[in-house]
Amino acid sequence: MKKQPLLILVFFFILGIFFQDQFSLSGTCIFTMTGVILLIVVSTFFKNYFLHRIQCYLLCTMFFGVGVILHFFNTYENPISVQGNHAIIFKISEKLNSNEKYNKYTTIVQLEKQDFKAIVYIPKSEKQLDFNHYYQTNAFISKPESPQYDFQFDYSKYLKRKNIDFQCYINDEVSAAERNDLSLKEKFYQKRWEVLKNIDNTQMSSKAKEFLKGIILADRTGIDAQTVQDFSRSGLVHFLAISGTHIVVIFGLFYFLLAKILPVRYRKYVIVISLVLIWLFTAFIGFGSSVVRSSLMLSVYSIYVLLQRKPDMLHSLALSAFIILLFDTQQLFDVGFQLSFLAVLGIFWLNQPILSRLPKQKSWLKKIVFNTVSISISAQVATLPLVLYYFHQFSVISIIANFFIVPFSEMLIVFSFVMTALIAFNSGFECLDVLYGLVIDILLNIIHWFADFNEVFFENIPMNLPEAFSLFIIVFLLRAVFVKCNLKTFTVWVTAVVIFFMVRFGFDFYEEQKTEILIHDFSKNKIVSIKKNNKACFWIEENSDKSGIIKFVINPYCAARRIKKIEVRRLPHSAEKVVYQHKTYEIK
Repeated sequence: MKKQPLLILVFFFILGIFFQDQFSLSGTCIFTMTGVILLIVVSTFFKNYFLHRIQCYLLCTMFFGVGVILHFFNTYENPISVQGNHAIIFKISEKLNSNEKYNKYTTIVQLEKQDFKAIVYIPKSEKQLDFNHYYQTNAFISKPESPQYDFQFDYSKYLKRKNIDFQCYINDEVSAAERNDLSLKEKFYQKRWEVLKNIDNTQMSSKAKEFLKGIILADRTGIDAQTVQDFSRSGLVHFLAISGTHIVVIFGLFYFLLAKILPVRYRKYVIVISLVLIWLFTAFIGFGSSVVRSSLMLSVYSIYVLLQRKPDMLHSLALSAFIILLFDTQQLFDVGFQLSFLAVLGIFWLNQPILSRLPKQKSWLKKIVFNTVSISISAQVATLPLVLYYFHQFSVISIIANFFIVPFSEMLIVFSFVMTALIAFNSGFECLDVLYGLVIDILLNIIHWFADFNEVFFENIPMNLPEAFSLFIIVFLLRAVFVKCNLKTFTVWVTAVVIFFMVRFGFDFYEEQKTEILIHDFSKNKIVSIKKNNKACFWIEENSDKSGIIKFVINPYCAARRIKKIEVRRLPHSAEKVVYQHKTYEIK
């Protein structure tokens, strides 16, 4: 508690959020807990030997209670009940990833003098919407359904954490009326929308345009499925999304330019102005969760420098997490939030120990290369349990891909930022557009080449919470092995590995004993699955979307039920029975 008080208190604050999310305490319990916290606060004004001895426990209890209370008030319950066809008026607040049929937007919908947030689906034949207009149309309104089975992604819960309870499918022409009430935030969004349209009008290839939108303006809505898959399979998704690396590089660019303009005695003002510009940039690209996290962590770290205090990564990390969760406790359940903070923790915990085991870095080139390797390995090892738990896939090639791509990322981010700035001010040059497009096309081809190593890409990897927790313990103990590798530390680490495999074999054995027959619904199609031991057979209807079924039904099921061998067969129309392994099963 003496070494990292803030980190420990924030840990209990996070435990409180998890506790409330799991058990959903009633208003009476919350009121009682508020009273207990007030008593703890009042007790700090009394000088008492016993209270002084238990002060740290009281503080931990208080932060736990604050987490419970804040999450209670951040859990959104919409009293509005609406279903069916309605005439609606709406304005957009965010553009989402499109699919083959629809452009998707997060919107504020007005219906019968009531406002609510909804996902609006607009046919691609309609023109793209902007922030300068209100829109009126007829739409079919529905609530997103909870998943059929436990292994499926709960999209309704995901939307509810964003205070979204409805989906609106447009089934009529959309009329627009110009707005004159744009907030400052919406004016930023509209300007960003205009810059995105300007990028579309450049001479670059379509893939280069979408890459530029994603890497600088945090707009990945138009990136094709193949490119997304390539980044995912090569372990370079973090490079495509705005992350800490992007914010630090852009901050460094601002700092470098201002340091050249202002005298040395104004160096503190250089930091302050750079931070202001970073937050303006954060506002411009839409206050995305990952951007706000990175900007906040950088700001906290810079404040330590301005106050002439030794920067402490754990203090900066804990304070950033606390500020974010103070405003929105639902952020804790965002996968990006968890992975970004865990990656920073991994770098803090493992980077120096790994670096100490690499050859000595006597030249600047070796320092850059070995630091890149150690940071990349540290972040990937620390986030591996969570990646396996959420995505059930891992590529060994990602370590090599990061080694080759990350060292060039700073130059590419600066190049992309300059290109975006020129396009934003209508000062672009065709030769630069062509050059940038050529560079990005080469980069995407290299990433595609990495992604094509199917032999080292593993998917449908089973991983549940107990297994992920066991894996975290192995990662935690890995530091001691690197720092002081002796019989004791190595034995403890091997014991943790053995326990992990015992837990894993136990769950494998449990799942293997089960026989299960399920009927899945997918986009108006019916899929029948029969699981026996560690094998499963899936029957799908004629003319159904096989690739979609594999991605959203078969793969999640195989990961959850630890299936090692599958068959996919065609389901005859109006079939009432299926035969599997010489046994007949009723499916009606």
